[in-house]
Amino acid sequence: MVNFDSRDPGTPAADWDASGIRNAPPFDLSGFTGLLVVGAHPDDETLGAGGLIALATDAGIPVHVVVVTDGGADGGDDTAERRSAELREALDELGDGIEVTELGFPDGGVLEHRDAVGAALAQILGNADAATLLAAPWTGDGHRDHRVAGDLVLEHAGGRTVAEYPIWAWHWGDPAEMPLPVDRLRGVRVDADRKRRAISRYPSQVEGPEPMLHAGVVEHFVRDREVFVVSEPARSGLRRDYFERIYERREDPWGYVDRWYEQRKRAATLGALPSEHYECALEIGCSIGVLTEQLAERCAELVAVDVSARAVERARERVGDRARIAQLDATASLPEGPFDLIVLSEVGYYFGDALDDVLARTVDALAPSGDLVACHWRHPVEDYPLSGDDVHARLDAWGLTRLVRHEEADFLLEVWSSDARSVAQREGLA
Repeated sequence: MVNFDSRDPGTPAADWDASGIRNAPPFDLSGFTGLLVVGAHPDDETLGAGGLIALATDAGIPVHVVVVTDGGADGGDDTAERRSAELREALDELGDGIEVTELGFPDGGVLEHRDAVGAALAQILGNADAATLLAAPWTGDGHRDHRVAGDLVLEHAGGRTVAEYPIWAWHWGDPAEMPLPVDRLRGVRVDADRKRRAISRYPSQVEGPEPMLHAGVVEHFVRDREVFVVSEPARSGLRRDYFERIYERREDPWGYVDRWYEQRKRAATLGALPSEHYECALEIGCSIGVLTEQLAERCAELVAVDVSARAVERARERVGDRARIAQLDATASLPEGPFDLIVLSEVGYYFGDALDDVLARTVDALAPSGDLVACHWRHPVEDYPLSGDDVHARLDAWGLTRLVRHEEADFLLEVWSSDARSVAQREGLA
């Protein structure tokens, strides 16, 4: 996560305005039947999505606001109660009839209560209409509670569109380095005065000798446009229910555990890794965690994701706490990098015409000297939108240096890197 101090002056709002970021392409809200806004703390919903909430209520779209923590970490015994009252007063400024759910987890403790928070959000999101727009903190915002809350919404989105709102990134970020993913930014025009009134309903945050939200911070949120990082559902790839049906029928649908073919291929994949050890790695499409278990031995930190809830459950049982395993649709988003290793094994051909978006996010998440490993089955499969060779051809077009190419009739294994040095050169032998 990013280290920052809310008391610092931070990046002026005018710098972001001058960067043109608020001129992001417009976000089309037509077609959504509801808006469900998740905030890590009371005030996140108003700061990040207050204008969107007001637009929805004005349009007669039902709005449900869910706040994960009680916001009580920065004050006395009555802080949580005060912030709960402030939340409702702020929402009254934004519109009528807004449903509010306060989960009441400890402020600053979302990671420690991740499973319980995830279960609560899964139930709430599961009851939402399929055409509900979800809004949540941006996972790259730099605050741990924001990251975990955003991760969990993406994990349980169930194919719905997710609009992630930055909060602290406006404060610590530098427009010249653009920490936000430009390709997924979308903007909506909002009533800045109405939003300012709503923010003022949080005196515990904006008043006092050293307010958490000083005037320079608040200025970021009273512009006439809100900006979101938008993750849309998969397009023409295989959807989550396809995989849930497969895992429902069989514990290990592809024979990862017992087949010699799979054991040999894993050994080839692990042997092709250019480095013996990685600090932070990402595995996209971890299935039941057989490769994950072995990758974890080579990584200080490993994040593994899969679209199937059943696969994720089995992977967690297999791997335990040696990796962080999450249910996530890679066609909608990826965990925030950078990662010095990304593994894309037997998954790329499922993405269909969303593959290029997945690869763009994958390359963007790669560390400056990171390695990208891909391994795919080459024989035709009627269900798969793409072939393994198609996936590797698309990967090759990204211009990374290919360090390894292992080609057999059955599978293609390749390693690309932004570090052009060979293994011997990295070891100082050549």
